[in-house]
Amino acid sequence: MDIGKEFAPTGTLRVAINVGNGVLTSYDEETGQPDGITVEIANSLADELSLPIELKIFRSAGNVVEAVENGEWDVAFLARDPKRAEVIAFSAPYILIEGSYLVREDSDFLCNEDVDKPGVRIAVGKGAAYDLYLSRNLQHATLERAPTTPGAVDLFLEQNLDVAAGVRQPLNEYAARHDGV
Repeated sequence: MDIGKEFAPTGTLRVAINVGNGVLTSYDEETGQPDGITVEIANSLADELSLPIELKIFRSAGNVVEAVENGEWDVAFLARDPKRAEVIAFSAPYILIEGSYLVREDSDFLCNEDVDKPGVRIAVGKGAAYDLYLSRNLQHATLERAPTTPGAVDLFLEQNLDVAAGVRQPLNEYAARHDGV
């Protein structure tokens, strides 16, 4: 069996890079060049398989998942999720990323159970792991979807929502730089 052919039937390893997750990838808008752990792993995999590589840039995890249906990529770096697993085969995890909530300082939310109440509105990035998880698990709160995970904080602020859900590190960084959250 030719493992390179299994990974990359076109002969080039086409790797989906989600630039919406700053923990995994940084992206220079001017040059169009991504950087970060997913790019390093992708390059290592291509080297190991002796294949040329093509990095395919996506603005969100939801866009990466949509692109699998068109056969646009061979390898991607996504959070495991049962819904995604219907169309994507996952490897063992290579990194642990924590999800978290961003709330206003005067919020009464102290734990997850406080958030899942009627009338509570939560901003999430459409198709992100947090959207998928919360869609399955919330029973009372309402999700409001931004086009991307970074856009969830903007939506939270613009629409005066109760909570923003996303990756812990960027939410913590945002809170450290802005009063009131």
